[in-house]
Amino acid sequence: MHPDNEPARPSPGDSEEQPRQVRRILKLFRPYRSRLAVVGLLVGAASLVSVATPFMLKETLDVAIPEGRTGLLSLLALGMILSAVLTSVFGVLQTLISTTVGQRVMHDLRTAVYDRLQRMSLAFFTRTRTGEVQSRIANDIGGMQATVTSTATSLVSNVTSVVATIVAMIALDWRLTVVSLLLLPVFVWISRRVGNERKKITTQRQKQMAAMAATVTESLSVSGILLGRTMGRSDSLTQSFSDESERLVDLEVRASMAGRWRMAVITIVMAAMPAVIYWTAGLALQMGGPDVSIGTIVAFVSLQQGLFRPAVSLLGTGVQIQASLALFQRIFEYLDLPMDITERERPVHLDTIKGEVRFEDVEFGYDGKSAPILDGIDVTVPAGGSLAVVGPTGAGKSTLGHLVPRLYDVTGGRVTLDGIDVRDLDFDTLARAVGVVSQETYLFHATVADNLRFAKPDATDEELHAAARAAQIHEHIAGLPDGYDTVVGERGHRFSGGEKQRLAIARTILRDPPVLILDEATSALDTRTEAAVQDAIDALSANRTTLTIAHRLSTVRSADQIVVLDSGSVAERGTHEELLEKDGRYAALVRRDAQLEPTS
Repeated sequence: MHPDNEPARPSPGDSEEQPRQVRRILKLFRPYRSRLAVVGLLVGAASLVSVATPFMLKETLDVAIPEGRTGLLSLLALGMILSAVLTSVFGVLQTLISTTVGQRVMHDLRTAVYDRLQRMSLAFFTRTRTGEVQSRIANDIGGMQATVTSTATSLVSNVTSVVATIVAMIALDWRLTVVSLLLLPVFVWISRRVGNERKKITTQRQKQMAAMAATVTESLSVSGILLGRTMGRSDSLTQSFSDESERLVDLEVRASMAGRWRMAVITIVMAAMPAVIYWTAGLALQMGGPDVSIGTIVAFVSLQQGLFRPAVSLLGTGVQIQASLALFQRIFEYLDLPMDITERERPVHLDTIKGEVRFEDVEFGYDGKSAPILDGIDVTVPAGGSLAVVGPTGAGKSTLGHLVPRLYDVTGGRVTLDGIDVRDLDFDTLARAVGVVSQETYLFHATVADNLRFAKPDATDEELHAAARAAQIHEHIAGLPDGYDTVVGERGHRFSGGEKQRLAIARTILRDPPVLILDEATSALDTRTEAAVQDAIDALSANRTTLTIAHRLSTVRSADQIVVLDSGSVAERGTHEELLEKDGRYAALVRRDAQLEPTS
């Protein structure tokens, strides 16, 4: 997304925003709380079992070995082995459940973002780079995988282990425990500083990854390759990508090294703590302090070593969570995007649609600030009637057509279908009612049959063939080596422009909508093919409401009503003959077309 179109975001250090964001993240796990409760039980059980081992070690060194009690020694050894086995089993089960929950949360996030984007107005996508959208879904959500699949469970596990271990240490010797924990507040402070630093870098890194993804999507598409090579800009595009990648390298190194030395100091200090305990205990004995048994010291050091791993992991987890907040923030930005096109709380559903379309004092502007693109449009198209909209480029013709299926919503007045404001209809009714064939034909990288069945998934082969015949494309498809199983290629680049538009017309015919919007639907066709397709459209238009938007006036002469738009307003209206008699704008357009028509 271009910087001036990015959603407003709070600063990374916003003290009020961060707790709210954490609560929102926790809410994602709410549907899986029963499974998480099982994980909590497994974590608690594993922590208790692991803490028991040092106490058994103390008994072994202080009682079983010195007193030669073989039975007790065997029992204690067996207990330590059993403790290791149970800890491992609990760990495997805990990992299985927590990973499943994490992956389900990621699935929910991906689906929520995709669903949100599906419901955004066309205006959002006209100002947003495709690569940016893909990066949010792939890179940002993918980058959160470690956090949602293991970090949350690791946090619970490490907290439980640390608490259980500290309690056990206090039970053994509270004085040694105080010595062990003196530097803990300093470690927590350092980890928070490192976390904030990582979060800022992560935000920058994800932006750079989005920019690089957008570059790849635009330049490595079929259209991008064609443009780059025909313009001789392949080397320039490669250099541009290299520059983007170079910036990412720098951010990746900074993200990896952020706070690394400070965390290394923490690791060194905690690794040195056993030596401090031995030194403290030995010094206390020499100075006549309290007597501490060898078993107690060894058990205490064992607990401290057990504390070392989860404590360091816990500090690292805090850093990871701070960095992940930046990713969650980027995802929540998309989930919080205002939806321009929404369904009423109780929308109107129509089982039978006649097809009368009315534009009642319609006004439309993209941002509500600049001059409106459409202003004061009053046009009625009776059910089964035909309306042609013509005019110079930029007059607002396509925008007018987009208002009927609610690709945009009016900013003034209203558009009605069978007397009902289209904003009051449910999406299903509107989708069934209005079929659109755009000048920018889009075909999926799939077979011809799959592309046609996108309009009607349960269509039979006979229905596909009938729709293709109506669009004058069946013979061409049948002549392909794989027929209707031919893969069209990305964006249909294996087909010519005219063939793609005929496929799009066939797809709309298959859907059989009562209202047709033909937005330059024959603009890419040669004169002969255009005439054939126009015959099919004329036959299809019988008993259907048809709104035709055209630059080439040869397709609109038979329309019941022709409207000439100029600067967003209706300049003229009438039939072809009536407008020619007026000798106004329409007549001028007809003369221009006649001059542009090929003579041969």
